Formats: sequence, C-alpha cells, structure tokens
Amino acid sequence: MHRAFAHLPATAGPATWVGANFWSRAGGPLMWRDYDADVVDSELRTLRDHGLTMTRSFFYWPDFHPEPDRVDETKCRHFADFLDRHHRHGLVTVPTFLVGHMSGENWDPPWRGGRDLYRDVWLVARQAWFVRETTRRFADHPAVAAWLISNEMPLYGSPPGEPEADRDAVAAWAQLMVDAVRAGGGRQPVSLGDGAWGLENTGRDNGFRLRDTAALCDFLGPHVYRMENDAVRSHHSAAWMCELTTGFGRPVVLEEFGLTSAFASQESAARHYRQLLHTSLLAGATGWVAWNNTDYDALEEQPPYRHHAFEMRFGITDATGSPKAALRELRDFAAVVRDVELTRCTRAATDTALVLSSYLDTVHPFTRPEDRDHVARTARQSWISARLADAPPAVVRESDGPLADGARLYLAPSVKQLLAPTWRRLRELAEAGATVYVSYSAGSHDEQRGPWYPDLDGLFGVRHGLEYGLVDPIEDPVVEVVLTAALGRLPAGHRLRFAARHGTDSGRVHLPVRPVDAEVLAEDARGRPALLRRRVGRGALVLCTYPLEYLAACTPRVNPDDTVALYDALAAEAGVRRPVIVADPRVAVDRLLHEAGHQYVWLVSQAAEEVTVRPAVEDGRRLTALDGTPVETVTLPGHGVAVLRLPAA
Repeated sequence: MHRAFAHLPATAGPATWVGANFWSRAGGPLMWRDYDADVVDSELRTLRDHGLTMTRSFFYWPDFHPEPDRVDETKCRHFADFLDRHHRHGLVTVPTFLVGHMSGENWDPPWRGGRDLYRDVWLVARQAWFVRETTRRFADHPAVAAWLISNEMPLYGSPPGEPEADRDAVAAWAQLMVDAVRAGGGRQPVSLGDGAWGLENTGRDNGFRLRDTAALCDFLGPHVYRMENDAVRSHHSAAWMCELTTGFGRPVVLEEFGLTSAFASQESAARHYRQLLHTSLLAGATGWVAWNNTDYDALEEQPPYRHHAFEMRFGITDATGSPKAALRELRDFAAVVRDVELTRCTRAATDTALVLSSYLDTVHPFTRPEDRDHVARTARQSWISARLADAPPAVVRESDGPLADGARLYLAPSVKQLLAPTWRRLRELAEAGATVYVSYSAGSHDEQRGPWYPDLDGLFGVRHGLEYGLVDPIEDPVVEVVLTAALGRLPAGHRLRFAARHGTDSGRVHLPVRPVDAEVLAEDARGRPALLRRRVGRGALVLCTYPLEYLAACTPRVNPDDTVALYDALAAEAGVRRPVIVADPRVAVDRLLHEAGHQYVWLVSQAAEEVTVRPAVEDGRRLTALDGTPVETVTLPGHGVAVLRLPAA
C-alpha cells in the first residue's frame, strides 16, 4: 500500500527545506521598526553555517499596513535588505503576509475597527490588496521560495472564547488571498499558514479544512506543540499530524515545531528535536521549519514576551547568537537529508493499513465531539504501536470512500463507530486474503454506548452477551491475556499484559462473547475469550474483546506496551512483508527507497538508555553504514537514531 511522500516544487527540481522561523533578537516582531542589518546578517550566517537552507519570515501586519490604502515603504526597504542578505548567504525565505497573531497575542492594524476578518467585504478586500501589493514588490526576488497567507489564522480570526469560523467563509477568504498572490505576480508555491489544526487532523472544527486548502495551495503546513503524558507519544506528536496530512495530495512541511528551554533542559531539547525531525520524515514530511531562530532575553518589557515569558526561550540560538542543542540537532539532520538525497527518495510501501473512522473528520448527525476525540486518541496510539512493531501503517480514511485494498493487515483499533458499508467492506477485504483486526470499544461517553456494528455476531462468528444500556466493566487494573494458540512469534501460553487503570466508566469495559464458528486465540485471566479469529475466504477477521488502544491512550508513560507484541504477531500471521526488523519493541524500523534502487533504513530508539540491536534482513542482504562499512549490530544511544543503507536486491 502506497504511503505519500510528496516533495516541494522548485525551479531546479524538488526542494527540501530545513530551516527556522525568523524574528531577529533585535526587536522580535517589532524588528522592522528599528532594523539592525548587522545583527540580522550574523543570525543568518549562523543558520547557514549549521546547514540550514531557509527561513520563514513575517510582515508584521500593523507595521507594514498602517493605513487601509498604504503599505509602509520604509519597512519594505528593510525587508528588501533582509532578502538580499538571504541571497548572499545562499538562503531562501518564505514571507508570511497577515501576521496579526504571534506567540500568544493578537495585534490588529489600527484601522481594523473590529470588523470580521472573513466576512466583512471591505476588510477582506483590504487584506487581499495588502497581499497583492507586498507580493508585487518582492515576487521577483531570488530569495523568495514560497508564500504563506497568515500565521495561525484560526487564533486570530476566532480567538479563544469566540465562535469558530464558518467553513464556507474561510474557504472563500482563502481563495481570495491565494488569488491576490497570483495577481501580484507570485509564481512561487503558496499555502495558508493556518497550522493544519482543522477537523481532519484533530476532530475539532475551526472552519479550516485540509481538503479545501489542498485544492487551493501547493503545500500543507502542520504546526505542532503538544503537551503529553507519555514520552513516546510526545516523540511522535508531529509525525502523527504529518501522517494525517499526507493523504491530501500535497507536500507536507512541518511549518512550526520546537520547544522553549524554559520548559526543557538542553539534553531534553536535543532529544525532542531529534525525535520529531526523524519521525516526521518517516511520516511523510519533506520540509522542516523550527520555531524559532533565537532567544529574546532583551525583550522582557515587550509584548508578547512580557506576559508570555516562556516565549523568550524558543530559540535554536541563545540571545547572544550562540547555538543551542536544538540547532546542533538540525545541523545533523540536515546532513542526513543531504546524504540520502531525500528528493530522490520515496517512502517504502507497506502491507499494513490503519482504518481511520470517518467519525474523526465528519460531523455525522446526532454524534458528539467526544466521538471524534476518541477516534483521534485511539488511532494515534495504534499507529505508534504498529510503527514500533516494524509494521508502519498507511492511514486509510473511511471518509475517502470504500477502503482501498492492497494491505495484508487492516487495523481498526478500539472502534465504536464505522459506517455500515465499511463493515461490509472489511469482510470483503478478509475474504480476499487480508487479516482484519478489530478491537471492541463502547466509546468514551454514555450516549448510545456500545458497538455500532450492524452484525457483530455474524461478522466475527460469536454470540455477544451485552445487555442494553449497560456495560461490562474491566475488573482488574491490569488486563492479562494468555495465548491459547501460537500467534506469529508468540507461542501458546505467552502472556500479554495491558494497563487498565485509566479511562471513563463507559470506555474501560470489555465485550462478553462466546465463540460460535470462531477459534479462541487468547483468554483473559478469568478464562473469557479475549482474542478470537474467524477465517473467511482466504483471510481472517480477528476480534479483540478489550479496547487495548483506548486503554493505552488513556495511560501515562505506557509506551511501548504489549500491543506492540500483539501487532507484531498479527503482522507475521498476515504475511506482512517487513524486509528489516529488530526484536526490541523500543526500536522502530522504517525505510525510504532511493530511485537508484537501494534503500535507507532508519532505526529510531525510544529507550532512554543505550541499546544494541541486531537488525534481521529477510532476504540475506547485508546492511551497511552510509559510508559502506558492513553492519551486523547497531548501538543506539538513549533516544538515538541510526540510518543504514540496504543495497538493491
């Protein structure tokens, strides 16, 4: 099954951005008022010397557009100098037009007068005029690589506490802004700068839709700053957002990511950057723009830093211009990107598919927001576990239509709701030879809780014992499952344990069943069926009676849990092709294919301590380091990454 890996277009062929969002330490968002060219030049030189290729830059809207019909020419001259210095250093930049939100504060041009940014015709026209005029001034400069319409417009157009914007209004606004770039002579790629926070990725509706944006724009740009309670989920936070975004037919640029050193040590910052960079690459990102280039120790009296003091320390350099640990990680990552010739690579196809319920990205009648959140949490947890099982899955959205064939293993994790035709389609896929795994869930709230399956009994060859309106609580803080038959590399008698202390009363439940024409593969500690398989056609349907992925998603510091071992066993049973695997569940394997025929193999460790692994190659080919040295074992430092080369078959 194909996994998207689109590259940015550029004049000389596909481009890869590794860069930083840029405000100078001499002023932050107000840098254009008293522009210090020498400081800017030194900042750009530091980025270049560490292998970065670009910046994202900003027209601070109140300064550049002080009157409805006037662009500030002094600020534009400063920006022209800024572009010239990029060009001299061999860098490019992506200017951002409508910068009314930044780092915890919204700023209006003085003439806005409270008008609606999307619906007020006059104000929309003023925005389009500003976009056109600034584009006209700079479109021919060789340092301009692309354009962004806004910075996190959902936070500016609909601030917290106000109603979310209407989809039709947002789509019309976006169309007019993109048209304004083209009217101003901008031929470079363009995107919205909205953060990709809409319904398709988060289950929360802010008026922006990736489907709409992809129809208008040349790339899509997630912004990711998640707070987590599990290190592995944290390390995959940006990757999951990128994976969800790849399905819309556009290159994915991780447009903002990073952390403040007010919240993390230098060692932690290095680990976070390393993990986010490599896991997001393996999830389909082909551009990375860190937040941000510098610290702002001298700006403590200036908003937004006065009231959001932690924002002062997001820099990859400190306030003196010295590199921080994050910049060194970016330097090392940029070297890997060059060494593997990333623009000549694609992601390896996969035999594993993760079924993403349409109850995430579609507001079905008489459903609740908690349903969308449930899908988002359980699907992400399943995706992480499959990656750690060295079976990285393609995400198959139910909302895209009938589920595509081509996978050998389909995962439907902790699923309460799928569309009725999808249940029929899952059976068809199993009959055609696939293994379809479904873990039961009643959902996480008490409204219409239970499996929305039209024929659970007939599909899985069981008789369920559910009572209307009631659930069957999980009795123990740890669910212990004992295999009654060998499964994959797991022998009969093997025990799997799953933390079950967390979740809602509606979600922390199991499914009572008895087999009819299904075989029991595992029982729980009380002798009840926990895993059952019904063979149909050339494949099989596997039912898990516990919502394993939901339980893990609700549990702090749980990963990797025994779901990894279960998925590894299912992958083996399904015949999933995994050319390179490792036995340690803390180390994930994934691959890129080079157009010349060889492959690059990533080993990404989630272990805090040093680990040594022996990769197993299924066809006897020998792995080498990038310099050609043969490799039998690999020692990874804590949370380390290794990139190896696998010759063509």
